[in-house]
Amino acid sequence: MQQQIAVVTLGIADLGRSRRFYTEGFGWVPVFENAEVIFYQMNGFVLSTWQAAALESDMMRSGWSRPGAFALAHNVRHKDDVQPTIDRLAAAGGHILRPADAPAHGGFRGYVADPDAHAWEIAWNPAWPIDENGHVRFGV
Repeated sequence: MQQQIAVVTLGIADLGRSRRFYTEGFGWVPVFENAEVIFYQMNGFVLSTWQAAALESDMMRSGWSRPGAFALAHNVRHKDDVQPTIDRLAAAGGHILRPADAPAHGGFRGYVADPDAHAWEIAWNPAWPIDENGHVRFGV
């Protein structure tokens, strides 16, 4: 089986509030949207934000609208981009979970939650290069 992810879907409570976070905070541009879902074309997959009730109905899985213990990550090209990115996301409706700092394992990172409590790590890692298409390569 091919090692890939096609779509990551986040259940959200308010489409407009979520749209503001992703468009104003990250600067991402939707490729499709309607009254229930917004799709963002990413570098190799699609991110969707879908009204939680509609997503739960589609999955036939009610009561799972709160995110669990996981984080999505957005890597930046420069260490000095980490905290300003976190601040911009907070200004667009996010909540800072952890200000930027240097973990013991190296690099520089912080965490921000989107308006629906989905955690995003904003990170810079000098061993993980980012190519011109925004693809991050695992490095040691």
